[in-house]
Amino acid sequence: KSEHLTELKEKFKRMCDKSMIKKRYMHLTEQILNENPNVCAYNAPSLDARQDVVVVEVPKLGKEAAKRAIKEWGQPKSRITHLIFCTTSGVDMPGADYQLTRLLGLRPSVNRLMLYQQGCFAGGTVLRVAKDLAENNAGARVLVVCSEITAVTFRGPSEAHLDSLVGQALFGDGAAAIIVGADPDLSLERPLFQLVSASQTILPESEGAIDGHLREVGLTFHLLKDVPGLISKNIEKSLVEAFKPLGIPD
Repeated sequence: KSEHLTELKEKFKRMCDKSMIKKRYMHLTEQILNENPNVCAYNAPSLDARQDVVVVEVPKLGKEAAKRAIKEWGQPKSRITHLIFCTTSGVDMPGADYQLTRLLGLRPSVNRLMLYQQGCFAGGTVLRVAKDLAENNAGARVLVVCSEITAVTFRGPSEAHLDSLVGQALFGDGAAAIIVGADPDLSLERPLFQLVSASQTILPESEGAIDGHLREVGLTFHLLKDVPGLISKNIEKSLVEAFKPLGIPD
């Protein structure tokens, strides 16, 4: 609609084209943005407006993913013993884990764990924690849910922070859910995958490569252009270290 910052618009268009992402989903609409113009600015106070969206919508989106996972599992939700909920979209107390428990009608005594600000490694983190819970609590069935609404990071461009455009070009709204357990009852359950191992490491010289900071302006996101290089230089060593405890030499 506007013709200012045309050079940044062209750069952003190239980023979107190179991402190869064909479709993204976003809760934000033109109406929401028109009613909250500070959300469209790069550096304007807008955390309250963003929180008003994500605190409500993150659990609701997570519910849709959880319902599908429970249906595919085929067992009554009363068998769920643990809930792990992970999001980088907003912070609240009680958290989205509590809200989802109520939305799904889970048992009040379900053991809940809320994880915030895990960013791009959220999936690996929740699977690692779920595996430990399932294997160390006999009969445990862990509902794992990740849910993100990009209203917390959405913002206009800044010529001083071009790396912010990368996040705007890549990320969208979405949720995923899975049931994790050990010793499945094969008369009732049909496991899709076996989770053999889940581990984590910090790459050398990676400090500041990916940063997110919660401020009055929302969650700012910064990504150094050499992130792919950092990963490619360290991926082989990381895989060797991950496979070694499993007895896999190469």
